[in-house]
Amino acid sequence: MEKRQPRTARPRPETEEGAPASDGKLRAVAAAGSMGPLGGDNVRAVDRALVILRAFREEDGPLGLTEISRRAGLNMTTALRLLGTLEGHGFVKRLPAGGYLLGPTLLLLGDLFRRSLRLEHHVMPALERLRAESRESAAFFVREGDQRRCVFRLDSPQLVRDVAHVGEAQPLGRGAHGRSLIALENGESLPVVSRGERLPQIAAIACPVLDSEGRVAGSIGISVPLYRFIDETEALCAPLVMREAIAMTRDLGGDPSRLERAAR
Repeated sequence: MEKRQPRTARPRPETEEGAPASDGKLRAVAAAGSMGPLGGDNVRAVDRALVILRAFREEDGPLGLTEISRRAGLNMTTALRLLGTLEGHGFVKRLPAGGYLLGPTLLLLGDLFRRSLRLEHHVMPALERLRAESRESAAFFVREGDQRRCVFRLDSPQLVRDVAHVGEAQPLGRGAHGRSLIALENGESLPVVSRGERLPQIAAIACPVLDSEGRVAGSIGISVPLYRFIDETEALCAPLVMREAIAMTRDLGGDPSRLERAAR
């Protein structure tokens, strides 16, 4: 009786991700996690490439190799090599007449960043920090026409506290959050502090948060029963509110310098 030879596994055809193999089926490339760790030289190259990208400024036209090298603090040979790699991935574009501009890949990544933003991913950790450090209620409001609406809130762990509800709409221009949402329009100092404006027994501190286009995305702040709102409370809570508003503005791709300039 004739013995059959054991079958040997055929190697799978190697293809680019999304490209059809010889059998017409799509093959996925190996996950990035299967690659070996980056060595020190590779990490340094990545760091230098990022420094080159940050060398470009809003007011710039095309930048020559010499200027890029000077701004990045690199010799021209290293800068030229890294620019070639960045160009290959679309992060920079070299013009036929010479000079470099930022490339279209950055625009695609920026658009992806904006579309993937989830406000709650940034708001809730900020509110948790505010509540933990102040032991007072923390909330985030957004503007809706001539009103403001509470969209996120964490109540104070203390027995005596103000009562508010997520989804509740209140007038714009009254109370710390109501004034905070229009503070930059009115030239008001930040953070905004109110004492008994909307409710006679409640004080609050709030500051606007800006998005990547410089618009007011909302107002973050703390509310405190008025009898507890002594000078020490304000001195503790005002920097906390400013800190979280600035940090969230950065997380949303905004420029916090407008908030910093308006700070008390």
